Amino acid sequence: MAMEMNKSKESTLGLNYPMLTKSNYTAWSLKMKVFMEAHGVWEVIVLKDPKAAVEEKKDKMALAAIYQSIPDDMLLTIVEKMTAKRTWEALKTMCLGADRVKQAKVQTMKAEFEALQMKDVEALDDFCMRLNALVTKIRELGEDMAESYVVKKLLRAMPPKFLQITSTIEQFGDLKVMTIKEIIGSLKAHEERLK
Repeated sequence: MAMEMNKSKESTLGLNYPMLTKSNYTAWSLKMKVFMEAHGVWEVIVLKDPKAAVEEKKDKMALAAIYQSIPDDMLLTIVEKMTAKRTWEALKTMCLGADRVKQAKVQTMKAEFEALQMKDVEALDDFCMRLNALVTKIRELGEDMAESYVVKKLLRAMPPKFLQITSTIEQFGDLKVMTIKEIIGSLKAHEERLK
């Protein structure tokens, strides 16, 4: 009897499919491939012979696995795809397209970051808020921006009235370990002296 219970537990034991989000397509697709291989249905996604007939039951099982692993809003956009392969390809296009848009945004913001310069009449606090807002947006998109990279940009973006202090910081400070807050503190002290 104990043996029968173990068999029924094994047969009802399912796999928890990962949920697809807007930012995890690559990891999701790798996990789903393994899950579908474990269920013996991956072959309907990557057909070895495109002319061969697909077993309908396997196709429906693969489609069910995909449907279980995507949010409702994505499901509504791909529901008209009739096969697991077409559904898989539509999700790939949708997610990688979104990733390309994200990368394009990152590139646009990085160009804006590189072109950023403090205006002579601009308050240091206002400029630093603009710089930090841009850095935060870039980092939120998953792009790594090292503190030292931002520190160096901050020093390069200063107008001529800050030349003396930026030169001193560059000559005597270790830009690899200095934080943005430390640099801003030094620049604010210099700005107060100028007043």
